Amino acid sequence: MKFLDQAKIYIKAGNGGSGSASFRREKFIEYGGPDGGDGGDGGSIIVESDRNLNTLIDFRYTQHFKAQHGKPGSKRNRTGASGQDLILKVPVGTQIYEEDNNTLIYDFMKNKEKYLVASGGKGGLGNVRFKSSTNRAPKKKTNGKIGEEFWVWLQLKVIADIGIIGKPNAGKSSLLASLTRAKPKIADYPFTTINPNLGVTNYDGKEVTLADIPGLVEGAHKGIGLGGKFLRHIERCKVLLHLIDLNENDLVNTYKQIKTELKSYDKKMNTKKEIIFFNKSDLLNKNDIKKKLIEFKKKVKLKPEVISVFSSKDIKKIKKILIKYAN
Repeated sequence: MKFLDQAKIYIKAGNGGSGSASFRREKFIEYGGPDGGDGGDGGSIIVESDRNLNTLIDFRYTQHFKAQHGKPGSKRNRTGASGQDLILKVPVGTQIYEEDNNTLIYDFMKNKEKYLVASGGKGGLGNVRFKSSTNRAPKKKTNGKIGEEFWVWLQLKVIADIGIIGKPNAGKSSLLASLTRAKPKIADYPFTTINPNLGVTNYDGKEVTLADIPGLVEGAHKGIGLGGKFLRHIERCKVLLHLIDLNENDLVNTYKQIKTELKSYDKKMNTKKEIIFFNKSDLLNKNDIKKKLIEFKKKVKLKPEVISVFSSKDIKKIKKILIKYAN
């Protein structure tokens, strides 16, 4: 399934039906009086979150959404039928913005949340509503109100327990594939992943949701390498998993570069819990790994875990650590 995390759509709630101006007509009753019914209300547009969805791709090809209009009233005081509401399903983590794509309308954080985004027009009044002691046969009726209509933006920010971050080609997609049933595209070149991938891993009866965030490069917070698009998805993650290739010449600089990009995008990013994994240990000898660890811990004051995503023993260890941090 293709991933889409932003879409602009036009929504139009239904108009209310017009009221009826009719009079009772029966044999032997010359002056039956008004009996025009009210018009039905127009249908509204409601947005509902669904945890089974993970993309806004349905809104790429269909951009106009209209709810049903209310039916007009009729004689014998019959009220017109109300228009049916239109319910749009979106993934959990979707935000609705006004047309300026800056003013937030609503933020879906839980499954099955509903938000009435556009109200249908009220139905018009039939002439029976205007009968009075001084006007026994009113011809007045009112038309239904116009339903709300406007453009809105939908933006999806992935919600996950743990976000896997790092430079391109650090092995993030391979790690996700090893931990979960997710099947991200994997290849030995940068920017294989151009959209977030989600997966769920289980250990000791507990469950953790992971997101493979596309590789970050220097200047990502300025939009370089689609950085702004990628960083947006990290905001929702509870814990950040820094995955660093042990073959990098300067592990400290690599770690600090990612931290700088996060902080430059949003200072709150640096307050999140973090885990550091040094990947691709199968490509180096133990002495080289030891030297790199000593240098890193000396300058960063944090203890990373050394792993290989192709080691079943390491995968079990990783799951145990992730469950501890995410719960």
